Order: sequence, then structure tokens, then C-alpha cells
Amino acid sequence: MKTIIASLVILAIAGVTFANTGKEPCKRKSQEKEIIEANINGQGYTFEIDFSAGKGHNNPSFAIWIETMDEKFVQEIFVTKSVSTGIFRYGDASSGKWEAGSKMYYATLPYFIHKRTANAEIPTTEKPIIDAYTGATPKEDFLLKTKSDTKIKGKFRLVMEINQAWDFNNYWHNSKFPDEKEYRNSCQPSLIYAVTIDPENLMDEYTLNPIGHGHYAGKDGKLYTDLSTFTTALDIAKKITVRVK
Repeated sequence: MKTIIASLVILAIAGVTFANTGKEPCKRKSQEKEIIEANINGQGYTFEIDFSAGKGHNNPSFAIWIETMDEKFVQEIFVTKSVSTGIFRYGDASSGKWEAGSKMYYATLPYFIHKRTANAEIPTTEKPIIDAYTGATPKEDFLLKTKSDTKIKGKFRLVMEINQAWDFNNYWHNSKFPDEKEYRNSCQPSLIYAVTIDPENLMDEYTLNPIGHGHYAGKDGKLYTDLSTFTTALDIAKKITVRVK
């Protein structure tokens, strides 16, 4: 009898604990990757880009593209919808609260924007990046299956620029550049990842590694290589790999 009472007391305490925390036991995050297909009519190389989200991941914008070894832009591979159309989730505050709307966030992906056009033209609803290269921002892990338009001669680079809004740290804090409105939308600047691919000697898999960051306020398209002040931004991605066929 004493054993039964003791067991009931333990179960009651456990029930109160879960009620107070609001957490359910044994509930785990889904590990299923989102599958994305883009540019299915491309006649070039097939890319399978496997993105594993890190602990700092929170709805980032990004662009993936091909460039030559002398850093000349060739084509987009994939661009998130907000960047490709200029419509951002928090782009319009005219009603007194933030709503989706057209907005030019120059600090979002400055390296990509300056690469893509000579005058650093930001895509808009009137002049968007074509749908074949675009899609909604993946929520977490994803596998992107896409193709290049044609086969590039010689070695080339696959590049990804990624950025997360309002990503502060002790160095890139919200009052660091008080006169730069564009900076405050980003704080830790965009990160650039890259890998070199030789079509004549394809490897089974490549890893994209961080090589630098974009301008903190989007004023130029330079690559800034010092990443010593970055923290949570480096945790947006846990791992980025690509297979090329």
C-alpha cells in the first residue's frame, strides 16, 4: 500500500512539473529536410545543395550564384523570394504596424547585388529576378536541387551570401553606426560562403566555407575578410555541402 501511495505522489509531482513548464516530454524537433527544386529546365550542371541550419538560424535571406575564378558574375542559382522581388515581411509600417511590403534593404545581400548588376540595382516587383531561380525562404534544413543554364568552361566558384535581420552582438550592436539606417536592419553584416569547383575533376562532395562578409550598410560590393567580430551569424548555417553532376 505504501508503495502505491509513493508511486502516485511521484506521478503527481511529475504532472505538476510538466504543467508548470508547459513542456511535453519526449517532444523532438523534426529532422526532415525541405526539398526545393529550381531551374528545372537548365541545360548545364546539376547541383544538390544540402543546407543544415545552425543554432543561430532564424529566417535568413540568401542568394546562391556561380561566378568565374576572376569573380565575374555568371548566373543566379537560387535567391529567396523577398530579395528577388523586393517584398519583405517587415517592409511596410505605413499602417502603424509592420506588414509585408516593398522595401529596398541595401544591407541584406550587398555582395550579391553589386555582383549581379553594374549599377547595384536591387530587384523589385517591376523588375524581379525570374521565378526559375527563386523560392520561398526555407524554414530550417533544406536540400536544393537545381541546374545551371549551361555548362561553364573551366573552374568556377559557387558562392552563397546569407544574412539575418537584427542580428546583434557586443561588437555589431544597434548603436554602432547611429546615422546608418541600413546598418540597423542587419547589424552583423551578411556572410559570404564559397567553394571552387573543377568540372574536369569533380569530387563526390564539396563544402562551402565562410570567406568574408559584405558591407555593414550595403554601400559597396567589396568582400571584407575579417570575421573575428562575428558570433551568432556564423551559427546561421551549421554545414553547407554541394554535389555536382
